[in-house]
Amino acid sequence: MSTFDPDALECLAAIVEEGGFERAAQRLSITQSAVSQRLRALEAQVGTVLIVRSRPLKPTSAGQLLLKHTKQLRLLRADLERDLKELAPSSAGGNREEERVSIAINADSIATWALPALNGLARDGLPMEIITDDQDFTHEWLREGQVLGCVTTLKQALRGCKVVPLGAMNYIAIAQKALAHERFPKGLTPHNFRDVPFIAFNRKDDMQAEFVGKAFGLKRVALNQLFVPSSEGQVRAVLSGWGVSVVPELLARPLLERGELVNLAPAHAVPVQLYWHCWNLESEVLDSLTAALTAAAEKSLA
Repeated sequence: MSTFDPDALECLAAIVEEGGFERAAQRLSITQSAVSQRLRALEAQVGTVLIVRSRPLKPTSAGQLLLKHTKQLRLLRADLERDLKELAPSSAGGNREEERVSIAINADSIATWALPALNGLARDGLPMEIITDDQDFTHEWLREGQVLGCVTTLKQALRGCKVVPLGAMNYIAIAQKALAHERFPKGLTPHNFRDVPFIAFNRKDDMQAEFVGKAFGLKRVALNQLFVPSSEGQVRAVLSGWGVSVVPELLARPLLERGELVNLAPAHAVPVQLYWHCWNLESEVLDSLTAALTAAAEKSLA
């Protein structure tokens, strides 16, 4: 089997992660010409194109395999750094980009239970990159080899990966107290849910329509929607009277308890089952991530 130049592999990763040759050169502190040369040399060694020169740049199938290999090498280095730090604390240097460990987590988990789960690892110096996406799409980052683990709604393990159930996140419909009393005195019903906009995360977010459909037994739901690409931002928009939103109960709980928000349909909630997927490798870093996330989920999720 061919041995690939680690610098060339990190060059490929930098191009994909930074979205271009110029930013990759800045990250690696080399010239853009050197980036192109390293990529061409790697493509010549593999015998195929590794990057599709589109906008945005995308790795080819072969590029995705090498990207996954690069991430695995980073994981091995991260494990080695942890072991060396335990044996000789003074030997552990500063974190470098090629040691970074990437995981994908949905925005609602980041806004509620996931970040506190990672506090200990971050304080211990684990160089993490958290990529956010909709919970129905985070597994694509893992499938493409761009992250080593993800929180997702996908139940079946991807090839070469293991899966751990985390629990369910319950979603509820909320509105500002004044708006709820004015427009929804009897709560959300099949006859009034079209009266105000629903605030969704983005166009991938189908939770708003799913909630209304399940609550009222409707097969097709058309909503007037506004888009705010932040879990906390959705709640702030509701507090400002923009409309209704369906968000994690965990996120809304403090404001509900203070009476600033109202649960418009207390008899209805949509549970979303979450799972942690990661590469099926022997790794202290992966084991630590898995243990931290599952412990926090056990405390916070249904």
